[in-house]
Amino acid sequence: MFPGGGGADMQQLLQQAQKMQQDLAAAQEELAGTPVQGSAGGGLVKATVTGAGELKSLEIDPKAVDPEDTETLADLVIAAIRDANNAAQALAQAKLGPLAQSLGGGSGIPGLPF
Repeated sequence: MFPGGGGADMQQLLQQAQKMQQDLAAAQEELAGTPVQGSAGGGLVKATVTGAGELKSLEIDPKAVDPEDTETLADLVIAAIRDANNAAQALAQAKLGPLAQSLGGGSGIPGLPF
């Protein structure tokens, strides 16, 4: 092993890494099940996504539907989904950020958005 009994330190590091991996998996699972809502047009269009960014529902108020102007409706849908996804990213940052920092800052970890 290592001079001075470094084997015990390595075992402790491996245990810490396993715990962090379990904590990260639990946080990701929690995010996947957490609904986050975004809206556009003063609430005329509402989108619900999971904390992982999966679109779950879309609500469109009948007042937002104008057969002569479908472009505005499409823009409102896109804006609501974007707003919900931004909220999901903020939630992910709040949940996963501390875990990523404990792994050395987070910015160099593949697959994490921060």
